[in-house]
Order: sequence, then C-alpha cells, then structure tokens
Amino acid sequence: METRGIVAQWDNKSERLTVWDTTQAPVIIRNGLAGMLGLSEHQVRVIAPFIGGGFGPKMMMFYPEEVLIPWICLRLGRPVKWIEDRLEHFTATTQERSQIHQAEIALAADGRIIGVKDEFLFDTGAYNPYGLTVPINSQCTLLGQYHIAHYDSSFTAIFTNTPIVTPYRGAGRQHGVFVIERLLDIAARELGIDRAEIRRRNLIPPDKFPYEQGIIYQDFTQLTYDSGNYAPLLDKALELIGYGDFTGRQQPIARKAGKAIGLGLVCYVEGTGIGPYEGARVSIQPNGKVLVATGVGTQGQGHFTTFGQLVAAQLGVAVDHVHVVTGDTDQFHWGAGTFASRGAVVAANAVADAAKIVREKTLHHASEHFECSTEDIVLADGHAHVVGVPEKRVSLGELAQRANPLRGAVQPGTEPGLEATRYFGPTMGATAAGAHAMIVEVDLQTFAVEIKKYVVVHDCGTIINPMIVDGQIHGGVAQGIGNAFYEQLIYDDQGQLLNASFADYLLPTALEVPSMEVAHLVTPSPLNPLGTKGVGEAGAIPVGAAFAQAVEDALNRTAGHRIEILEIPLNPEKLWQLSQPGSTSEKR
Repeated sequence: METRGIVAQWDNKSERLTVWDTTQAPVIIRNGLAGMLGLSEHQVRVIAPFIGGGFGPKMMMFYPEEVLIPWICLRLGRPVKWIEDRLEHFTATTQERSQIHQAEIALAADGRIIGVKDEFLFDTGAYNPYGLTVPINSQCTLLGQYHIAHYDSSFTAIFTNTPIVTPYRGAGRQHGVFVIERLLDIAARELGIDRAEIRRRNLIPPDKFPYEQGIIYQDFTQLTYDSGNYAPLLDKALELIGYGDFTGRQQPIARKAGKAIGLGLVCYVEGTGIGPYEGARVSIQPNGKVLVATGVGTQGQGHFTTFGQLVAAQLGVAVDHVHVVTGDTDQFHWGAGTFASRGAVVAANAVADAAKIVREKTLHHASEHFECSTEDIVLADGHAHVVGVPEKRVSLGELAQRANPLRGAVQPGTEPGLEATRYFGPTMGATAAGAHAMIVEVDLQTFAVEIKKYVVVHDCGTIINPMIVDGQIHGGVAQGIGNAFYEQLIYDDQGQLLNASFADYLLPTALEVPSMEVAHLVTPSPLNPLGTKGVGEAGAIPVGAAFAQAVEDALNRTAGHRIEILEIPLNPEKLWQLSQPGSTSEKR
C-alpha cells in the first residue's frame, strides 16, 4: 500500500554498509549486494523495517534502485535516500493479473468431471526477472478441490510494453480458480444440476489424502495435497449464507426496489508454505526477557504476536516478555523471505523448534538447581519451580546466568547460555482450502453492486492466533473485491499508462468492503510439527469468481436473455452492456 523506499549509509571506520529497504527478502538482498559491490556479506547489513504491505511486488529479487542507491552511497561516501512516488510506483513497480484463457470441460451426465483442457496467454510485461511462478500457479490451482482425472494445460508467456509482472497476493491462483469455477457454473446450468451439488459430486474425498495431482508445482516438486476434508467446508458455507431459502426470501423485495439479488458460491485451494527453509534463534537473557530473531521480514502478518505466542507457551513467560526481531540480517543471517503464505508454516516451525530446545536446556539447569528430575520442573510466570511447590522457584534470568558461568568450565557436550538456533525446511508445500459465498445487490439503473453478505469458511490447519488469521482473511477479501470490480491499469495503444493516480485508479474503501462472517475447520498438515498451513492469500484468491457468479446470478433473474460473465474486473459499464437485449455471448 505504501511505495518503495531505500536508504543506504556507508561507515568508513567500520567499513560497513547499512541498507534500509522495503523488501520482503532482506537476506537475499544482502547476499546480492555483497556480491555485486565487492564486499563481504558481513560488511553489508540489510534491514527491512515495518513496511505498509508487501503483497509480492516487494519480493522481486532486485529492483535497479536496490543496487543503484547503495552504489551511489559508496561512490559519494555519504548517506543516500530514495523514496518512490506514487506515479513511479504505478509505472515501475511490478504488477500482476492479466491472462486470457480458452478452456473446455468434459462431464458425465451426472455432472462428474471427466477432463479439463486449458490454454492461456500470460502477460509477463516487458521483462521476466522472476520466472514462471505465476502461470504455473494458475495451472496448478485450476485443479481446485476436485478430482479431475484428465487435465491438459499449456500457456504462452507474452512480452508486452507494460510493467514487469511478478507475483502479487494470490500469484496466479485467482486465474485458475476463476476458470474452473466458471466452467462448473456453466456445466451446472447446461446439465440442470444445482451449482452446489455439482461441486459436491466432484470433491476429493478425505480418504484420498495425500492426493497426488501428477503435475509440477512452483517449488519444482510434484503437486500433492497433503491433507483436507472439503465437503464440510462447502456445507458450512451453504449454511452460513442461507443457501436453502435464498431465492424465495429476498428476490421479491429487491425487485420492488429496482434491484436484483444474486448469490455466488466457490471452492478453492491455496498452495502455501513452500521451502526452501527458514531459521530462528531463541535465547533467554540474564534479565529474564526472551529474544527471538528470524530472517523473514514482516509487512503486517502478525509475526511478532504469533512467534511470541509460540515461544511464550514453551518457556512459560508472558508474551510481552518476548522480543521478536525480523528482517535484520545482523540479527539473523539466513533465510529466504516472506512470501507464498509461509510465515506460520516455515518460519513458525523453526521458532517453535528453537523454543523447544531452549525449554529442554532450561529444565535441565533447573533440575540441577533443585536437585530433582526434569519431569518435576514447571515453567510458569518467568520462573522454574518444583511441581506442587510454587514458592520454591528460580527465575529464568538467573538460570540464564548460571548457564553462562564466569568461573569453572563448560562441560563437554554442552554449550553456554539458554539459546538455540534451528531451521525448518518442508519437503513440499502444504495445501489450505476453503469456500466463499456472497450475496450481492445490483442496482438495475446504475449497475452499481453492493455486497450484502459475505462468508468465508477456511482450513489453514492448526490455528495459532484466530484473530490474526481472520485479519489476514479480511484483508485478502478486500483486495479480492478490488480485483473483481474496481482495480485495473489502463494503457493506450502505445503502452502508456492512463490512470496512474488514485484519482483515476479505483480502490474499494470501507464503504465497499462488507463485514464478513468467518468460520474455520481444521485438518492439520502432516508436513510440519505444528500442523499449520498458510492463510495469507486465502481471502483474495476466490473473490473474483464468486463476485462474477453472484452478479451473473442477479442479472439472469431479471434480464430477458442469458448472460454469462467470463472476465474480471467488472464495472458498471460492462454490466450495462451485458444487460442489453441485443447482447450475445460473443460480447461477454
């Protein structure tokens, strides 16, 4: 949401370069800068401060400015600052969404999917520094929650004179969900099957997990759904949206007001938690406070709270006694970055593992102090005490001091301090899933669309902090609404951007984003000890498909001809054109 910015400072005395960068991958930036500027990695410190949203464009391995600003700093021997303005952000920061699909689906008479064929064009912008992550995600996510025995997918990457394309929240997954969900809507209508029922008949059953799809995912491993139970997600969404009595209850009232009501219902999967790895260091300090350091950056995902919770629970301290540091290469030297809904899957498992080792060390030192077994020690309120004797206790800070003796010797096979560093790298990504449903009201005079009700049912495995998970979903849905009806970069025939300001580029505001009802089901992932799956992109992925279905449903209840919506973003003008009596499927 904020623009990019870089500040670089060279210290001649220490021969150290410090760079503050709005990046999602500080360790990668540090390594790259050291190599390109001829410095040791220990001479470069990259700090990713709190930034107002990353969403993918700040993950691109290197923008020119990320090298140029430090290079100028070294040449001048003085600090250099560059802050991107909004016009530059619109024209030079990476973007994503443009694809054109030609898709077919074959079904049996009972609505069961036999096969899907999809060919699409992927607009990669002027250059391709990031590879083919986005279209590969589209191919994989199109398979959704469904058993599709036969699948033929191919794409062509097209270079255009528009900004570079790299992942943006959802990273190609919206496209795949839009295609398969729209195909199922059309199939349901053609076969006379209820749209919820046609989805139910094709869901992968819970006894088929892990479910191998037979294609390659973005992490270059075979796409495999690690776990899931999809039918309850659909059932809960139907219940919350009031699917059974929707038509009879609301349509007559809307028609009297010159409006039409429609309902959208979609299912989706979200590939999350890919490798290669993340690490974390946990240490108890002599003052009793706990330090946690990890290489991932943070852009509002709640890492400080989530990681602090995990450590506090292991060590028996208050969460506000846990100090979390992220995105500072001097505090933690290794990591890949914050992207692909992997914080709670990859980094959190490293944090939890390190905290577990520190707990074991703490119990060991406490048992020596009290001359008892480790099983007899309780960690609570920042102290260790003997079971049943809470007054017989010692603070964690004192144990940390004892673990770092200033006299005597450290015994062989041990190490000083109450500290541990651990890394976690999953063998493959986890698969989250969910169902979204929405009710919209379309004004038949202005073709303005108002979302009257929105429900989300999601499975992200074990939930560490429900409030943070819901917040991630709320933000994702808001961005999905923007994708569906408001946001679009418009270029002229020369590739010049025509709406590079918020006066012309529309965003949904608090007036357009509805309150949401969120429910959770849990199937823990077997791929990591915490059982977590990612949630960062879940809110955004299915919104466009649900929005198109709901608006189409509303218009078809009042129009004198059949309407099919096969593209987003929509806007009132497009809806007006579709509603005209002479409109045909070729115009959609």
